[in-house]
Amino acid sequence: MIHSHEFEVGGKSLSLESGRVAKQAGGAVLLGMGETVVFCAATMSENAREGIDFLPLVCDYEERKYAVGKVPGGFMKRGGRPSEKAILTSRLMDRPLRPLFPKGLRNDVQVIAVPFAVDQGCPPDVLAICAAGAALAVSDVPFKYPVAGVRVGRIDGEFILFPSIEEIKASDLDLVVAGHKHAISMVEAGASEVTEEDMHEALKFAHAAIKQIVAEIEKFAAKAGKSKRDVKLHSVDEDLKKTIEKKFGKEITKTLLGAKDKAMRESALDDLVKHVVTELKPDYDGKPEIQAQLHEAADTVVKGTVRDLILKKETRPDGRGLEDIRPLEAIAGILPKVHGSGLFTRGQTQVLTVVTLGLPNDAQTMDGIEEEEPKRYMHFYNFPPYSVGEVRPLRGPGRREVGHGALAERALRAVVPLSDPEFPYTLLLISEVLESNGSTSMASVCGSTLALMDAGIQIKAPVAGIAMGLMSDGKGTFKVLTDIQGMEDFCGDMDFKVAGTRAGITALQLDTKLEGIPDEILGKALNQAKTARFKILDVIEEAIPAPRATVGDSAPTVTTIQINPEKIGAVIGPGGAVIKKITGETGASIDIQQDGRVLVGGSNGQSVQDAIARIKALTDEVSLGSEFTGKVTRIMGRGAMVEYIPGREGLVPKEHLSPNQLGRIEDAVNIGDELNVKVFEIDHMGRVNLTALGVAQSLPSLSDNESATPPPPGDRGNGFGRDRDRGGRGGDRDRGGRGGDRGGRDRGGDRGGDRGGPRPRSGGEGEAPRNPEPAPADVSAPQVPDSFPKRDRVDDENVNARFRPRR
Repeated sequence: MIHSHEFEVGGKSLSLESGRVAKQAGGAVLLGMGETVVFCAATMSENAREGIDFLPLVCDYEERKYAVGKVPGGFMKRGGRPSEKAILTSRLMDRPLRPLFPKGLRNDVQVIAVPFAVDQGCPPDVLAICAAGAALAVSDVPFKYPVAGVRVGRIDGEFILFPSIEEIKASDLDLVVAGHKHAISMVEAGASEVTEEDMHEALKFAHAAIKQIVAEIEKFAAKAGKSKRDVKLHSVDEDLKKTIEKKFGKEITKTLLGAKDKAMRESALDDLVKHVVTELKPDYDGKPEIQAQLHEAADTVVKGTVRDLILKKETRPDGRGLEDIRPLEAIAGILPKVHGSGLFTRGQTQVLTVVTLGLPNDAQTMDGIEEEEPKRYMHFYNFPPYSVGEVRPLRGPGRREVGHGALAERALRAVVPLSDPEFPYTLLLISEVLESNGSTSMASVCGSTLALMDAGIQIKAPVAGIAMGLMSDGKGTFKVLTDIQGMEDFCGDMDFKVAGTRAGITALQLDTKLEGIPDEILGKALNQAKTARFKILDVIEEAIPAPRATVGDSAPTVTTIQINPEKIGAVIGPGGAVIKKITGETGASIDIQQDGRVLVGGSNGQSVQDAIARIKALTDEVSLGSEFTGKVTRIMGRGAMVEYIPGREGLVPKEHLSPNQLGRIEDAVNIGDELNVKVFEIDHMGRVNLTALGVAQSLPSLSDNESATPPPPGDRGNGFGRDRDRGGRGGDRDRGGRGGDRGGRDRGGDRGGDRGGPRPRSGGEGEAPRNPEPAPADVSAPQVPDSFPKRDRVDDENVNARFRPRR
């Protein structure tokens, strides 16, 4: 039976439907907003998985290019590894759902969301959270409350619910919040220095919308939902835990507080747990189910002891107060040669970030289902096993690594001058975790700030990050912890990461093991994080007060020039031949924008200047008297063709190659020779004629009229030549073909050479030229020696005569 439900929230209409598709899944829904349709199915295995101590939940967001009418790029059209966007959306689904499954559930649960159709006005990522919550609500999977997610933007101080992609670009806040009717359970945000007070208001605005959506999901589930399955939940024997607390409680406390070093403490606790298991195992002979729980029970008691010390005595394992930060160290420019580097250490957490500068054409091309511009700022995060003293194979980045890199990228994006037209670089930041004891993602934010400033990137302000924790007793008592370490993260109830400048917040991320975090606790955590963030910024600014004035010597030199957009084709050339030649010969990189801006970069300034000179030569108007160094490309009967700038050739007539009489052109130059030339003539068709430097000075000059005024076009006499199609001989075959009008007898007259060769001998009474004589050239043009024979011009009509059909 098909069930549907439609409602409105924040001016947007949402629809839910179940019973039409995927009826064999545990629960399946189609969720629609605008023209976006997201499908989600939730299914649970029949039996529990043995030998695990966690909930085996997998959430997958599967992108399909057909949703936006695209064929996947690249060789593999079927698709391969999920995109970064898909991985991050899968995490957005997982984090708010996980705390709401029953404690002790060991059955495999899989939630799969697929956007079937995507409207760019309604991004599907946040809708996938709502679809996942609705699918679980109507499924037979045990689940406590319906979950929903919303995105909040802010434009001109006004909060917007479910903003479009264009509105997100104009917003100073991109906030994704998920939760249920009682509390918020997940936050992911990027912002442009939003204050703590404004962020808290945005969270409350989001939660109000979430309450409205989950109320509608509850109505939908009441008529479309299945009965929840009864499953056996795993639990640890309570009497066993009490026995361990009684016999070993003091020893556990002493071990927790006895070592300040992470490795020493963890090693001592491992030895103690093994001792507990060994001591108690004989007491439970004949009770194998209890013996199997000894190790887990001991771990549970250790975790409970950590919580009691903080909640009752406000004592942390390393002896710090609740708001204390571990010792800090910041070093900028620790590595030679690289473009920028920063090393940040907080206690036993240490991250090295290295920044590399590239040109705009080094940007990452995005091929997702949402419209995205190429990424000029990328941040990658690596978490090797040695950072926690482990040995394991190195593999590609997992979801955690992708998520942490994206969080650090989001934290710094607001201060990097990507929108500044004077900032030509693409940035790649890579954070290497060298040592880990909690909050490596926030340490990577601090290390990245150091690296960017060391690289000479003029960031708006330094950014620092801090991770906040939470301990609660389930009875209304909450303790917010500043700068949580690994054990406090493992034993605690919240991981709340806050990054920003002195002016405000640039990124947030909230994960919780509780069903949700009360609004007042979130507000307290934000203010406590602000105090800690300022202390970290003091240390960063002491290491490097401001960005270096310029980029380092090893960084590429980038210069921006402006050309006429109509000349872009001249720089690129046929099939990119010209630009490839410039980059190949100079070693520079060239990036051309549609508005005519050309960014030229290279490893040294000379290569950049050489490339700029060539680009200007291609795009600037060539003037009489300009001098070039070119290469001979062709030898012809009348002279030599010289490529004076890439892609542009001019003729050096035979008599301009040498002041002496030449029998053969090869007596003066050969193909491949370099020649210093000067422009002595630009005809009415824009053709450039050159003279070899050092030749014209020794030859007599023509009169002003002869130099400045182009000769008249060739006479069209009857031209009874032997070639019926081409007419009389006239002109040199290299410069003018065989001369004459294409019609030969039919039209009479001689072309006088395709490119203005000598006036033909043949020709009688022909028709007058159809085109008027060209205007006289500038009389100030350089003079041509008298001994140089004048050359006929070709009228415009006959220039392309060879491409006309025969008559």
